[in-house]
Amino acid sequence: MKIATKYAGEVEINPQNIIQFEHGIPSFEEEKQFILLPFSDSPSPFYILQSVATESLAFVVMTPFQFFPEYEVKLSDSVLEQLEMEDQQDVAIFTMLTLKETLQESTANLQGPIVVNSKAQKGKQIVLNESNYGTKHPLVALQASGKKEG
Repeated sequence: MKIATKYAGEVEINPQNIIQFEHGIPSFEEEKQFILLPFSDSPSPFYILQSVATESLAFVVMTPFQFFPEYEVKLSDSVLEQLEMEDQQDVAIFTMLTLKETLQESTANLQGPIVVNSKAQKGKQIVLNESNYGTKHPLVALQASGKKEG
């Protein structure tokens, strides 16, 4: 199956790799199908979460643990049920990025991770209300410059 993408033009995808978001993604509730595409040809923690239906809708996401090794996501029973999670090994966590001109200026949304059941190909963006995570965590550790994380 071929789809038009925001960053890579037309690409061939395997329909079995389409991730179903039953309720869409916040602010894009009508978008129910996405695919994870590699960010580059070389191995990387970064991916593109591309809408299957809308060429212009794509998010840069990453697996957060390389940049934030202490990051924890507690999944509620309702999320586990919605995503039909049977095995912890099927859980994949991604965070959306806001890319700026430099990596030092770029941020990750740790408060709203995307949780994917990689076996059932079901996904959901959740909000971690009871955490100290924010929506704009710097990807690169802040130097002693007096700046605060936000």
